[in-house]
Amino acid sequence: MEQHRSSEATLEVGVPQGSVLGLLLFAVYCNLVADVIASHGIRYHQYADDTQLHLAMHADNTADGLSVLAACTTDVKQWYMRNGLQLNLDKSEVLHMGTANRLQAVSSLTSVSAAGVDLPIADSMKVLGVTLDRRLTFDDHVSAVARSCSYHARAIRHVRQLLTVDLALTLACSLILSRIDYCNAALHSVPSGTIQKLRRVQNNAARVVLQVPWRSHANSLLQELHWLPVKQCITYKLAS
Repeated sequence: MEQHRSSEATLEVGVPQGSVLGLLLFAVYCNLVADVIASHGIRYHQYADDTQLHLAMHADNTADGLSVLAACTTDVKQWYMRNGLQLNLDKSEVLHMGTANRLQAVSSLTSVSAAGVDLPIADSMKVLGVTLDRRLTFDDHVSAVARSCSYHARAIRHVRQLLTVDLALTLACSLILSRIDYCNAALHSVPSGTIQKLRRVQNNAARVVLQVPWRSHANSLLQELHWLPVKQCITYKLAS
């Protein structure tokens, strides 16, 4: 409001909002928290304001690992507080990964203590756009990608009569193929049935672009569009 003036406050630290160096300066500012995590012998991964902790545990002795994790997250929270930041536990998640037998052995464990708060163990977790499940089957991730791509394929099909082939191809590449190709290297060695879900989406997208019947054989369509099949795209990504 023009008639009101906020009280002045002195800021000793900060990052210019909207600046080119903003993300870099923030990463530099938060870089030292990695030393706190490493001092507990826990592996970690940082991306912007997202920090992930990775801890390997034996199914028959989880108490020691959980105590280390609790101490580490408490120290991380204290480091944030000392440096004018706050650990958002409402957005924090815990995920157990392992084989079916290992997960069954720790089925009684339903929550994990982190920074003094009990976090429930989730069935899946989204990390940088990739959904990870407890068995690392990537079924949830592929199903989510297939639903999103199918939605965009239907949207393109509704207006396909108004588009040129080049424009339809551009839309399909930006809205569908980009989602299929994103982090597809993580899908190496997943069951063929999982890959087939994405292959069906890719085939349908090719039929929409070229305006051919739904029962048309897809291999020739992919060759005409110069699209590698999903499985070959994964192999190409790993090779390159």
